[in-house]
Amino acid sequence: MCELIHKLKLVATDLDGTFLRNDKSISKENLDTLHSLGEKGILRVIATGRNLKKTMEVISADIPFDYIVFSSGAGVYDLKHGKLLYQQNINQDMVQQIADFLVKLDLNFHLFKPVPENYQCWFHRGSLPCTEFENYFDFHQSQSEPMPVDIPLDSEACQFLVVFPNNPDRFLALKKEIGHLFPEVKVVRTSSPLETGYIWMEIFHQLVSKGNGVKFICDSLQIEHAYTLGIGNDYNDLDLLEFTNYSYLVANGPPEMKERFLPTTTNEENAFARAVEKHIRY
Repeated sequence: MCELIHKLKLVATDLDGTFLRNDKSISKENLDTLHSLGEKGILRVIATGRNLKKTMEVISADIPFDYIVFSSGAGVYDLKHGKLLYQQNINQDMVQQIADFLVKLDLNFHLFKPVPENYQCWFHRGSLPCTEFENYFDFHQSQSEPMPVDIPLDSEACQFLVVFPNNPDRFLALKKEIGHLFPEVKVVRTSSPLETGYIWMEIFHQLVSKGNGVKFICDSLQIEHAYTLGIGNDYNDLDLLEFTNYSYLVANGPPEMKERFLPTTTNEENAFARAVEKHIRY
């Protein structure tokens, strides 16, 4: 049996580097905690940068989550009923303008098709070699196709993913320029999951964020902000952690984020269970 210390109605967790161990497995302790939350009627939400297909590859049908906020909030999926509840893509005209801008800068990037088909993408290879881009391309090659040249794109898109070496000043300068030229979108920094030191720049519709995805669920089910808990590990979790009332950053998160949120252990040390147990007494 477990007793609520703080009243919770929803717990949202990032996957990679947070809920999952480094080998993408789920610890027994984290799984037991998920079951305990369900027994208390507390909603369990995944909030991940993965697309829906990639999320389902690591979350099998017997893992008791209720909702998935995927692609950093571009989509919300009701896992129990198998239903897409929400999607937010970049409109066709804006996609073309941003693509032209990135091509002019000679950057390496992927452009993901609209939700829910955003496991597929176009790619543009710049003239400067980029090992990280090639590694990612090899991983997604079966779902990638060259971006049309001199032919207008005739589709909305979920997001852009721009890959370049670790240079925070360059990232911030480019983010500022994109924000000035294209106020309809937002730029998010993500650490490379390949752990190579590269910066990944993600460009979404301005309304897309993990926090907004979780807020959509809360608004739909009339859950007050005060009854929410979030757990994350990286820059793309900022909106989530800024939305939830009790917000935890894992010990393996960026040092510059640690003063802003509550601490928990690393993802290898059951960070999810350690954070939740502070609010549930067994």
